[in-house]
Amino acid sequence: MNKFHCGWYLIYTRPKHEKKVHLHLEGKKIDTFLPTKKTLRTWHDRRKYIDEPLFPSYVFVYLKDMKNYYDSIDAEGSLYYVKIGKDMARVSDELVNNIKLLTGQVKDLEVSYGKFQPGHRLVINKGVLTGLACEVVRVDNCRKLLVRVELLQRNILLSVPSEYLLTI
Repeated sequence: MNKFHCGWYLIYTRPKHEKKVHLHLEGKKIDTFLPTKKTLRTWHDRRKYIDEPLFPSYVFVYLKDMKNYYDSIDAEGSLYYVKIGKDMARVSDELVNNIKLLTGQVKDLEVSYGKFQPGHRLVINKGVLTGLACEVVRVDNCRKLLVRVELLQRNILLSVPSEYLLTI
């Protein structure tokens, strides 16, 4: 690593180790973010809502200095930081804030691997999603909010009523 810049980065973890890495980093006083969604799981004897990672095997980490970098990479279950070329890929503050806003307020999120044509860029200024920067696209004849996570080649989709979009 030649130059270090403070900011959000993505750490890739072993499968099913996201929560363990997240808790370890919180214990080291490193800012971390693990977006989750509630999912209904069914076993043969019961049904239960559990928190599943929105992006399996990824944890967002805010690095302030090189000590944070070395502490986070040494966490049990963490494998490496996502890179573009030889440099660690930095995640924009806007994207992290948008994901935090969505996962904190909305229950019915959908993660999609599909490619979408560019939609209308909007910032919501009313309601529980105030401050969300997103696009509005048509999916299955419905208008949906789209937040692109290009680094992971995924999108977050959210259905909203048409009257809600008129207030933007």
